[in-house]
Amino acid sequence: TSTPSIQLTPSLTPTATLPPLPAQAFLASPVYEKQAPNNCGPAALSMALHMYGWEGDQGDIAAWIKPILQDRNVNPEELRYYVRTQAGWLNLEYRVGGNLEQLKRLLAANYPVIIESVTSLNPGDALGPTDDLWAAHYLLITGYDDIAQEFTIQDTYHGADLKIPYSQLEEEWRPFNNLYMVLYFPQFEDEMKTLLASNWDPNLNRQNALTSSQAATATNSADAFAWFNLGSNLVYFDRYEEAAAAYDKAREIGLPLRMFRYQFGPFLAYFHANRNDDLLVLTDYARSITEMSEEAWLWYGFGLYRKGDNSGALKAWQKADK
Repeated sequence: TSTPSIQLTPSLTPTATLPPLPAQAFLASPVYEKQAPNNCGPAALSMALHMYGWEGDQGDIAAWIKPILQDRNVNPEELRYYVRTQAGWLNLEYRVGGNLEQLKRLLAANYPVIIESVTSLNPGDALGPTDDLWAAHYLLITGYDDIAQEFTIQDTYHGADLKIPYSQLEEEWRPFNNLYMVLYFPQFEDEMKTLLASNWDPNLNRQNALTSSQAATATNSADAFAWFNLGSNLVYFDRYEEAAAAYDKAREIGLPLRMFRYQFGPFLAYFHANRNDDLLVLTDYARSITEMSEEAWLWYGFGLYRKGDNSGALKAWQKADK
C-alpha cells in the first residue's frame, strides 16, 4: 500500500497565555468504585461525578448507555450523553490530541480528568495462544507530581490512588488519539475556555490533533498508532479517501487484535470512500473478535446494504439494535 500524500498544516497558537504550573497538584480522591465486568467507563465517570456531589453509582450510568452486560465498549459520546441528559447541572466535554501539560493544567485548576488508555486483559480472556490481550480502559486522573514524574489515578479495575509514570501514561494514552474528558459546572465555562485555549473549539482542537498526527507520521513512519490517529482526525473533517489511506498504512504496519472493538473511524472512512469490500472485510473481522459490538454490526449492515443484500443488512441492523 502506498503512503498517503498529506500536506502538513500550520500549527495553531493558544488564545491565552497561562501562568506557570505548580510542581504538584492533588485532588481529594473520591470513594473508590470497583468496576463491574466491561464497565470501566461508567465506573470512572461515576467516581468523577461523585467529586461534584452526585450520589449515584456505575449501575445508574450503565443502565442508560450500556444496559447489556456483554457490551464491551462505551464511547466518549455516550458518557457525555449521560451527563448532559441525566446530570444536567454539570457539563462534560471531551477533546483529542491532549498532552501532559494539558492534563496537569486541568488538575491544577481542580478539575479531575478521564482519559482513554490501554490495559492488559486477564490471560483467561485470551482468544488463542497469540492473543496480545490488548484492551481499552478509562482512567480517572486526580493528581500529578513533577518531582516523582507521575500521575495519581483511580483505576476501576486495579485500585485507588495508584501511581503511573508520565512516560507510561503517554505511551498507553497515544493509541486513543490522546482523548481526555473533563466535567465542569456550566457557570465556570469561561474558565474552561481559558484552560483549553485553542482546544476549546472542537474544530480547532481537531485541527491541532491533525497537525500533531501528521508530524508524528513524518517523524516515525512505522508508528501504526500515529497513522491510525491521523486517519481518525481526517475522518472528522470528512476527508475520507485520505483517512482510508492512513488507516491502510496503520493496518499494514500492524494493530492490536481488539482495536476495532473501541475505534470505528475505519468503518466510516471505507464506507464514504466507496471501498465497500474493505468495509465488509474489516467489519467481518471485527465481529469475529467482538461479537457484541453494535458498531461493527451497524457498519457491516451498511456494507451489505450497499452490496444489495437487503435481507442481510436488516438482520445485521437488528443485531446492532439488540
